[in-house]
Amino acid sequence: MLSKKTKYGLKALTFLARAEGDAPVQVGTIAKSENIPQKFLEGILLTLRKSGILGSKKGKHGGYYLRQDPSEIKMTDVMRVLEGPIAMVPCVSLNFYEKCDDCPDEHACSVHKLMIMVRDNTLKVLRNNTLADLSNTKS
Repeated sequence: MLSKKTKYGLKALTFLARAEGDAPVQVGTIAKSENIPQKFLEGILLTLRKSGILGSKKGKHGGYYLRQDPSEIKMTDVMRVLEGPIAMVPCVSLNFYEKCDDCPDEHACSVHKLMIMVRDNTLKVLRNNTLADLSNTKS
């Protein structure tokens, strides 16, 4: 299941993608508009800033802004930052691989084979969608 952190992060990014102009948007504005608890949102936006997806500006007219055009922000990147590995089990993860303790032979494992198909199809969807697709802001 998608975590609330990721769900709220996607909603906040979509809000920023739809925002008029390049001016930073205050956390409170996003939180109120998207019905997200502000303190929780602050942590999410900080994570997205540290990953390079968002930039921030301090001060009276400060807030958060996208560092790239929405069409350049792939959902694979956002999901990995907010959710972690895309694979459902570590033995099929491309970036966070770990051997399963209970499996003597991955190649003979029926769960492994199924999870590779799930991973590949999930990656296909996430790679082929950007923030512009979610926010209907294709440029």
